[in-house]
Amino acid sequence: MTDLTGKRIIITGGASGMGKSLVEALPELGANVISLDLNAEAGEAIAAAAGAKFVVCNVAEEVSVQQAMKTAVETLGGLDVLIHAAGIAPGSKAEDIDFETWNKVMSVNATGTYLTNVTAFPYLKANGGGAILNFASAAGVQGYIGKAHYAASKGAVVAWVRSLAGEWGKHNIRVNAIAPAIWTPMYDKTRASMSPEQLTQHDAMMKNAVPLGGKLGDVKADFVPVMAFLCSDDSHFMTGQVFPVDGGTLMMR
Repeated sequence: MTDLTGKRIIITGGASGMGKSLVEALPELGANVISLDLNAEAGEAIAAAAGAKFVVCNVAEEVSVQQAMKTAVETLGGLDVLIHAAGIAPGSKAEDIDFETWNKVMSVNATGTYLTNVTAFPYLKANGGGAILNFASAAGVQGYIGKAHYAASKGAVVAWVRSLAGEWGKHNIRVNAIAPAIWTPMYDKTRASMSPEQLTQHDAMMKNAVPLGGKLGDVKADFVPVMAFLCSDDSHFMTGQVFPVDGGTLMMR
């Protein structure tokens, strides 16, 4: 596993899902980690158990992001990597998406990416460079039936990442995205809500959709090693990319 000793890393969305997994895993690789999330109770407990620290933050609000980032960077003594994992993915037919829901998805997924990235920029620049890792999705490349607003927000992330990589490369700031298909507790809940017949159909679909293994990836075996590499100096010549971690589902070009 990649050694991240001394790396100063901020992770948004650290109270649940893949953000939580990174808060738990990266300190074990030597990183100094601060978790940001709106859920203070869960976020503080998870960070404390992992040997990380926690700062409350609403990624959709400018002042909250600015204050949280300032506190986090001061605590870390600088910034090497921002991992922006916070996001939401409600489902709805396109014609049934109301304006409030559209705005909420965009504010968290797209505006949240903008706010966290531009707020981190001066700290990374002052550091002489570093890395930003945003969460894209296959939905942002291929679309997503039943989650058009989510797909649109992630499409914005893809375009944003490629644009920033071109602009901020001169500051030695790498900006990449990942498109993960990873088994999480949320997916467990989704599976638990299915009837036996639906679950059988779903698993058959996944077997065809995921060339490697026929199911979503394991967070520790498949996801964390890739993220650790992208946080490290070993990825110093890689920017503007969307890296699928999905067993071959997306096959990005």
